[in-house]
Amino acid sequence: MRTTLRPRKAVAAATATVLALALAACGSGSDGSGGPEEAGPLAGETVTVAAVWTGPEQENFTKVLKEFEKRTGAKTVFVPAQDPIVNFLGTKIAGGSPPDVAMLPQVGAIQQAVAEKWLKPVGPDAKAQLAANYSRGWQELGAVDGTQYGVYFKAANKSLVWYNSAVFDNAGAVEPKTWKEFLATAETISASGVAPVSVGGADGWTLTDWFENVYLSQAGPARYDQLAKHSIPWTDPSVTAALTTLGELFGKPSLLAGGADGALQTEYPTSVTQTFTGGDQPKGAMVFEGDFAAVNIAQTSAEIGKDAKVFPFPAVGGGAAPVVTAGDAAVALKDSKGAQALLAFLASPDAAGIWAAEGGFLSPNKNLDPATYPNDVQREIARALIGAGDDFRFDMSDQMPQSFGGTPGKGEWKALQDFLKDPKDITGTQARLEADAAKAYRAGTKG
Repeated sequence: MRTTLRPRKAVAAATATVLALALAACGSGSDGSGGPEEAGPLAGETVTVAAVWTGPEQENFTKVLKEFEKRTGAKTVFVPAQDPIVNFLGTKIAGGSPPDVAMLPQVGAIQQAVAEKWLKPVGPDAKAQLAANYSRGWQELGAVDGTQYGVYFKAANKSLVWYNSAVFDNAGAVEPKTWKEFLATAETISASGVAPVSVGGADGWTLTDWFENVYLSQAGPARYDQLAKHSIPWTDPSVTAALTTLGELFGKPSLLAGGADGALQTEYPTSVTQTFTGGDQPKGAMVFEGDFAAVNIAQTSAEIGKDAKVFPFPAVGGGAAPVVTAGDAAVALKDSKGAQALLAFLASPDAAGIWAAEGGFLSPNKNLDPATYPNDVQREIARALIGAGDDFRFDMSDQMPQSFGGTPGKGEWKALQDFLKDPKDITGTQARLEADAAKAYRAGTKG
């Protein structure tokens, strides 16, 4: 189905405000050429932005907000949010102090917030930027029942395996293309004296990513879509097959850094840094996760493209190599000029380019110049994402009710942590997954 484009005059008119904001930056600043920054079109407005980002992610997003301030004269305030952010927003709304804008990391969270009548539709300026810069698939992920609410600012390619090149060289290992080859490579590395796979099992979301990549490749896109909507149960034979496949890795403690117990005590950031710390004798040789792992790799002495390399998640069972994506969408909780202007700015290549240049970031904005990314590895990851067009699948757990697919210690996160601890209990894992999913979807229907 082709995207229906708005008339060219309407797009041009809707873009005018965003362009005016960009031009305002040229006439403002501290060099005395155009007056103080507060003289912009949004002077006197304060825009509060809630997100769960911390550390380098928060720092880099703040740079984006600072540029918005420079261009508009508005003041921005970053509001640290707790995960799950929907619960955090609910508390803020109940207290009468919602932020102007929030960054929601799940499609399901957008749908829940719309059902609660918390969100405001995006305005014409943001719609114009989306039409010009985003594929149909990324636009639709931010829409509910045909109404656009979200602007996907930050994306992720969650079908990548990063590896320590020195360990691979010492072991004589090569990049695998299939799951069978992946397991063989793991055995080769294990024989060389290094634990092959680092798993951040203390963060349940990493385990959902493992499952989704295996499931998408092995079961196929149609089944993936059905399971994401819970139109087939978690007791389906396709889930049995995927857990059986995953158990081929999780069921061999020698292939996991620290074994299953160690993996369950390892948080995601550590799972990455321990792969690239210790030269050719790290705690783990490979770590599966998205392009955003570059942020954590940067905290080590490893150089991306030299010491830290990457290959696509291997194809499973004769299926195609999976492409699972995720992302954070900006949504407006207040119908203010500042909130709408920020959504429009975040949908522009200029905003994406600020964070892209810092690394550890991937944009779905097709008009962002790949040269903006800091190294060839990230440029190739970005080209692959944009080149996929609409031929990708969004993170399954992020499409589900947050109580099932996005809450620490509950639902899918907890069930897969229990599975990592006991990968032989496939039937019990499926039963728990189905019971929790059915409860969450029933609650979502009532809501």
